[in-house]
Amino acid sequence: MSEWYPKKGRVIFHIDMNCFYASVEIAYNPKLKGKPLAIAGNPEERRGIIVTSSYEARAKGVKTTMPLWEARKLCPNLIVMRPNFDRYRMASKEMFKMLAEITPYVQPVSIDEGYLDISECQDLGTPIEIAENLQQKIKTELDLPCSIGIAPNKFLAKMASDMKKPMGITILRKRDLQKKLWPLPVGEMYGIGEKTADKLNKVSINTIGDLANTDVYQLKQKLGINGERLKNRANGVDTRPVDPDAVHEFKSIGSSQTLPNDTTSEVEIRKLMHALAENVERRLKRKNAAGRSIQLMIRYHDLKTITRSKKLQAYIETKEEILDVANSLLQKHWNLDPIRLLGITVQEAEEKQHIAQQLDLFTYEKIAEKEKLYSVIDELSTKYGKNPFKKLNKENYIDQPTTSFQKDFLDDYKQ
Repeated sequence: MSEWYPKKGRVIFHIDMNCFYASVEIAYNPKLKGKPLAIAGNPEERRGIIVTSSYEARAKGVKTTMPLWEARKLCPNLIVMRPNFDRYRMASKEMFKMLAEITPYVQPVSIDEGYLDISECQDLGTPIEIAENLQQKIKTELDLPCSIGIAPNKFLAKMASDMKKPMGITILRKRDLQKKLWPLPVGEMYGIGEKTADKLNKVSINTIGDLANTDVYQLKQKLGINGERLKNRANGVDTRPVDPDAVHEFKSIGSSQTLPNDTTSEVEIRKLMHALAENVERRLKRKNAAGRSIQLMIRYHDLKTITRSKKLQAYIETKEEILDVANSLLQKHWNLDPIRLLGITVQEAEEKQHIAQQLDLFTYEKIAEKEKLYSVIDELSTKYGKNPFKKLNKENYIDQPTTSFQKDFLDDYKQ
């Protein structure tokens, strides 16, 4: 057992749920098993982009972020479903509960993946036994497949979990690097995107092994301080702990959405701005947070994207405040070309308990009055279900699914 649980080292798991959204739908409706299934943002409109797909669909060439029309061309019998986020959250919560039964050192990363530090779990067996039991428990009780990477640190565990899917368990030790990790293309390394991979390829760094053995000075010249970090990762060096509280470390909370059609209609744009601001307000409330910078993202019909932000003197948290700043940014920076997508983000966000707001003589009375108003609205909302002062016809904007998840629910499994 001492071989598996070194006194000075760590034993880290990375759990990666396989084709999560599709797998949840298949578990909910077993008739979908063995069939090519895709989850798309909106099958009826242009926004139909593949969010994930089953392995049967992937075998036909269907990939994440692929336009739906292209996926259907590759796989004519593709079954397409809209995302059911409530269902996915419920499955995620149950999965993380199972992880927490093994150790309190659980760090959710997203809805379908997380890390565990099992260094103190010798009484549960070897890491392989723990992984096999966990994988089988998730499969038996939730009917969901997952892959598990086992390694001495988070980076290697993440790389290991990608090496065998579905239902894989892979061990990656530092002594395995030359054989298992270094031969892989550098673009397959976690933390390296397409642009970084292109930069490295141009200087003949084609594999992870090439990166591991490249002079650090050369990497810093090419990639800055990130070059040294990537070299360390390629050599299996990662000192980051599994942090159960990391999910609370946020600096921005936002919401973005593609319009049904490219538009210059101020009515349509205003409706979406209201919906986005309301989404952001709701997420801030969930985090009991506020922020002091607002960023507006505009994507035009030709896919050209701009982001503009405004730093504020005080922290804000309400829809009205967020919308006021976002609208001013829109009026100032929109060039009147047709808009494809809008996004509003509150940046420099902090939990309210950590904000020491310095109120001066001129702002105190105004803020105090607002607090009374917000309290009344919250009381009425609790009594009647929704804010009775909201008269905006939101049509379909609020309920339209997006293709990404915020992290503000990832500690729900603790409740």
